[in-house]
Amino acid sequence: MRPADGPSPGWRVHGTSSIGYRHLRERMPCQDAWRVGRTPAGLVLAVADGAGSAPRSKEGAQQAVRLATRAFEPLVTPWERLPDAHARKEALTEAFRDVRTAFLQSCGGSPGPYATTLTVVVLAPGWLGQLSVGDGLVVVRSDVGDPARPAYDLLPRAHTGSEYANETVFVGSPTALRHLRVDCVRDDGIDGVLLSTDGLTQALLRRAPAGRPPMPHDAFLGHLFDRLARPDYDHDEEERQLSEFLGSDQITRVTGDDKTLLWAIRT
Repeated sequence: MRPADGPSPGWRVHGTSSIGYRHLRERMPCQDAWRVGRTPAGLVLAVADGAGSAPRSKEGAQQAVRLATRAFEPLVTPWERLPDAHARKEALTEAFRDVRTAFLQSCGGSPGPYATTLTVVVLAPGWLGQLSVGDGLVVVRSDVGDPARPAYDLLPRAHTGSEYANETVFVGSPTALRHLRVDCVRDDGIDGVLLSTDGLTQALLRRAPAGRPPMPHDAFLGHLFDRLARPDYDHDEEERQLSEFLGSDQITRVTGDDKTLLWAIRT
């Protein structure tokens, strides 16, 4: 994985993964992966969650984020270069087709052992693009006029395509393109974004009134972004605090899964 705390025009980024206690108990490695792609215009952020039942899913997740940052970096251009949301979404979809083709080739045509989800965000002046297959999530932070009270919005999540709640679609699944989620958000006020694998759903989201989708947990998200934006931000100290939190009883009580966070804030 590329270091996430190096210089990038206008953005500070932090990423971390933590092994779930179920994997510790079974002596399995963390099967999540994350990666950051940087260009003069912005960022590509990618997270992947390898399937626990797939023997080589750690390799699959690592390969998926490597391929994604490479394929999506050419799309990191200002909105004015392609001011058409439909065309932007088509470009995002084509980039995923390239990722999936290369992924299948790297798996020797047998993707099952390498099963992994993939969530990608392209962050460039004036817009944000999201593409996901599987159960990752993306939260966008925007300045709505009061810097002290930013808004947090959960972007729509990809459908699993399954009748079973514990099943999902993977990059190498035959139905991946059919169940792909692609969004293009046109907003000059975006000043932060967070990607996560589903192991942190309980911490990041809170229940909404009946019939409505979950809502971002503003207090937790605000704490993360505020720390990242501090002038005295220290990567190692942030990593220490996150490792303690992700391994705490508070988190392990609600999930035994691997957990990955990758977030960026405009500086």
